[in-house]
Amino acid sequence: MGSRFVMVPGIGGSGPEHWQSHWQDLDPGATRIAPGSWKEPELADWIAALERAVAAHPQPPVLVCHSLGCLLFAHWRAASSGAIAAAFLVAVPDPLGPVFPARAREFGALPASGFGDRPVLAVASEDDPYDPEVRAIAWAAGQGARPRLLGRRGHLNGASGLGAWPEGQALLAEFLDEIGG
Repeated sequence: MGSRFVMVPGIGGSGPEHWQSHWQDLDPGATRIAPGSWKEPELADWIAALERAVAAHPQPPVLVCHSLGCLLFAHWRAASSGAIAAAFLVAVPDPLGPVFPARAREFGALPASGFGDRPVLAVASEDDPYDPEVRAIAWAAGQGARPRLLGRRGHLNGASGLGAWPEGQALLAEFLDEIGG
Protein backbone atom coordinates (compact mmCIF):
# COMPACT_ATOMS: atom_id res chain seq x y z
CA MET A 1 0.00 0.00 0.00
CA GLY A 2 1.15 3.53 -0.73
CA SER A 3 0.63 6.62 1.35
CA ARG A 4 -2.35 7.67 -0.75
CA PHE A 5 -4.89 6.06 1.56
CA VAL A 6 -7.34 7.71 3.94
CA MET A 7 -8.86 5.37 6.51
CA VAL A 8 -12.52 6.17 7.22
CA PRO A 9 -13.57 4.07 10.23
CA GLY A 10 -16.99 3.66 11.73
CA ILE A 11 -18.13 4.17 15.30
CA GLY A 12 -15.27 3.59 17.71
CA GLY A 13 -12.56 4.53 15.21
CA SER A 14 -11.34 1.00 14.40
CA GLY A 15 -9.27 -0.02 17.42
CA PRO A 16 -5.86 -1.72 17.39
CA GLU A 17 -7.22 -5.17 16.43
CA HIS A 18 -9.20 -3.84 13.46
CA TRP A 19 -7.87 -4.51 9.96
CA GLN A 20 -7.87 -0.74 9.21
CA SER A 21 -5.41 -0.20 12.05
CA HIS A 22 -3.27 -3.10 10.84
CA TRP A 23 -3.27 -1.63 7.32
CA GLN A 24 -2.29 1.76 8.67
CA ASP A 25 0.57 0.12 10.59
CA LEU A 26 1.73 -1.44 7.31
CA ASP A 27 1.56 1.98 5.62
CA PRO A 28 2.56 4.69 8.10
CA GLY A 29 1.89 7.33 5.43
CA ALA A 30 -1.81 6.46 5.38
CA THR A 31 -3.99 8.92 7.25
CA ARG A 32 -7.19 8.54 9.23
CA ILE A 33 -10.04 10.99 9.56
CA ALA A 34 -10.21 12.75 12.92
CA PRO A 35 -13.76 13.65 13.94
CA GLY A 36 -14.57 15.26 17.29
CA SER A 37 -15.93 11.99 18.69
CA TRP A 38 -15.69 8.39 17.55
CA LYS A 39 -18.33 7.28 20.06
CA GLU A 40 -20.97 9.97 19.50
CA PRO A 41 -20.92 10.57 15.75
CA GLU A 42 -22.26 13.85 14.39
CA LEU A 43 -22.72 13.86 10.64
CA ALA A 44 -21.56 17.45 10.00
CA ASP A 45 -18.45 16.91 12.12
CA TRP A 46 -17.59 13.66 10.38
CA ILE A 47 -18.14 15.19 6.92
CA ALA A 48 -15.78 18.03 7.89
CA ALA A 49 -13.21 15.50 9.14
CA LEU A 50 -13.31 13.63 5.84
CA GLU A 51 -13.11 16.88 3.89
CA ARG A 52 -9.97 17.88 5.86
CA ALA A 53 -8.36 14.48 5.32
CA VAL A 54 -8.99 14.53 1.56
CA ALA A 55 -7.83 18.15 1.22
CA ALA A 56 -4.58 17.35 3.08
CA HIS A 57 -3.49 14.84 0.43
CA PRO A 58 -1.30 16.13 -2.41
CA GLN A 59 -3.08 13.76 -4.83
CA PRO A 60 -6.63 12.44 -4.82
CA PRO A 61 -6.57 9.66 -2.20
CA VAL A 62 -8.18 6.24 -2.07
CA LEU A 63 -10.75 6.15 0.72
CA VAL A 64 -10.83 2.92 2.73
CA CYS A 65 -14.16 3.00 4.56
CA HIS A 66 -15.63 0.68 7.15
CA SER A 67 -19.23 0.42 8.38
CA LEU A 68 -20.55 3.89 9.33
CA GLY A 69 -17.59 5.30 7.40
CA CYS A 70 -19.27 3.96 4.24
CA LEU A 71 -22.41 5.97 4.95
CA LEU A 72 -20.20 8.96 5.73
CA PHE A 73 -18.65 8.56 2.29
CA ALA A 74 -22.10 8.76 0.69
CA HIS A 75 -22.97 11.95 2.59
CA TRP A 76 -19.56 13.51 1.91
CA ARG A 77 -19.75 12.64 -1.80
CA ALA A 78 -23.16 14.39 -2.00
CA ALA A 79 -21.85 17.51 -0.22
CA SER A 80 -18.28 17.85 -1.50
CA SER A 81 -16.47 18.39 -4.74
CA GLY A 82 -13.27 17.01 -3.23
CA ALA A 83 -11.30 14.76 -5.56
CA ILE A 84 -10.66 11.12 -4.75
CA ALA A 85 -9.05 8.36 -6.79
CA ALA A 86 -11.44 5.62 -5.62
CA ALA A 87 -13.33 4.28 -2.62
CA PHE A 88 -13.17 0.84 -1.03
CA LEU A 89 -16.26 0.30 1.12
CA VAL A 90 -16.34 -2.56 3.61
CA ALA A 91 -19.38 -3.71 5.61
CA VAL A 92 -21.86 -1.04 4.56
CA PRO A 93 -24.51 -1.01 7.31
CA ASP A 94 -28.27 -0.89 6.78
CA PRO A 95 -29.61 2.14 8.68
CA LEU A 96 -33.01 0.41 8.83
CA GLY A 97 -31.53 -2.77 10.28
CA PRO A 98 -32.36 -3.96 13.80
CA VAL A 99 -28.90 -3.30 15.30
CA PHE A 100 -28.07 0.01 13.61
CA PRO A 101 -26.93 2.33 16.43
CA ALA A 102 -29.50 4.93 17.48
CA ARG A 103 -26.71 7.46 18.04
CA ALA A 104 -25.91 7.28 14.31
CA ARG A 105 -29.47 7.74 13.00
CA GLU A 106 -28.46 11.06 11.43
CA PHE A 107 -26.31 9.09 8.97
CA GLY A 108 -29.33 7.00 7.94
CA ALA A 109 -31.00 9.66 5.76
CA LEU A 110 -29.00 8.52 2.77
CA PRO A 111 -28.51 10.78 -0.23
CA ALA A 112 -29.70 9.47 -3.58
CA SER A 113 -27.17 11.39 -5.64
CA GLY A 114 -24.89 8.44 -6.33
CA PHE A 115 -21.18 8.02 -5.72
CA GLY A 116 -19.98 10.10 -8.67
CA ASP A 117 -17.62 9.12 -11.42
CA ARG A 118 -14.81 7.57 -9.37
CA PRO A 119 -14.59 3.78 -9.00
CA VAL A 120 -16.12 2.28 -5.87
CA LEU A 121 -15.92 -1.32 -4.67
CA ALA A 122 -18.30 -2.38 -1.88
CA VAL A 123 -17.31 -5.54 -0.02
CA ALA A 124 -19.72 -7.33 2.29
CA SER A 125 -20.20 -10.48 4.28
CA GLU A 126 -23.38 -12.48 3.72
CA ASP A 127 -24.06 -12.69 7.46
CA ASP A 128 -23.23 -9.16 8.63
CA PRO A 129 -25.53 -8.34 11.57
CA TYR A 130 -25.48 -4.70 10.45
CA ASP A 131 -26.87 -5.68 7.03
CA PRO A 132 -28.92 -8.80 7.78
CA GLU A 133 -31.11 -8.54 4.69
CA VAL A 134 -28.18 -7.59 2.41
CA ARG A 135 -30.01 -4.34 1.60
CA ALA A 136 -27.06 -2.02 2.26
CA ILE A 137 -24.78 -3.68 -0.27
CA ALA A 138 -27.65 -3.52 -2.79
CA TRP A 139 -28.09 0.18 -2.00
CA ALA A 140 -24.35 0.76 -2.54
CA ALA A 141 -24.56 -1.01 -5.90
CA GLY A 142 -27.48 1.24 -6.83
CA GLN A 143 -25.30 4.27 -6.05
CA GLY A 144 -22.61 3.07 -8.46
CA ALA A 145 -20.45 0.69 -6.42
CA ARG A 146 -19.40 -2.68 -7.71
CA PRO A 147 -20.61 -5.17 -5.06
CA ARG A 148 -18.54 -8.09 -3.82
CA LEU A 149 -20.03 -10.64 -1.41
CA LEU A 150 -17.49 -12.74 0.47
CA GLY A 151 -19.59 -15.39 2.14
CA ARG A 152 -20.21 -15.72 5.86
CA ARG A 153 -17.63 -13.63 7.71
CA GLY A 154 -19.59 -11.49 10.19
CA HIS A 155 -19.16 -7.73 10.31
CA LEU A 156 -15.60 -7.71 8.88
CA ASN A 157 -14.23 -5.84 11.87
CA GLY A 158 -11.77 -6.38 14.73
CA ALA A 159 -14.18 -8.72 16.51
CA SER A 160 -14.24 -10.94 13.41
CA GLY A 161 -10.62 -11.90 14.10
CA LEU A 162 -9.39 -10.85 10.67
CA GLY A 163 -6.09 -9.39 11.87
CA ALA A 164 -4.44 -7.60 8.95
CA TRP A 165 -7.08 -9.20 6.70
CA PRO A 166 -4.87 -10.41 3.84
CA GLU A 167 -7.96 -11.26 1.77
CA GLY A 168 -9.06 -7.62 1.99
CA GLN A 169 -5.59 -6.40 1.07
CA ALA A 170 -5.70 -8.63 -1.99
CA LEU A 171 -9.18 -7.38 -2.92
CA LEU A 172 -8.02 -3.77 -2.64
CA ALA A 173 -4.87 -4.44 -4.68
CA GLU A 174 -6.90 -6.24 -7.36
CA PHE A 175 -9.43 -3.38 -7.47
CA LEU A 176 -6.69 -0.78 -7.82
CA ASP A 177 -4.97 -2.81 -10.55
CA GLU A 178 -8.26 -3.06 -12.46
CA ILE A 179 -8.86 0.68 -12.36
CA GLY A 180 -5.24 1.56 -13.07
CA GLY A 181 -4.77 3.09 -9.63
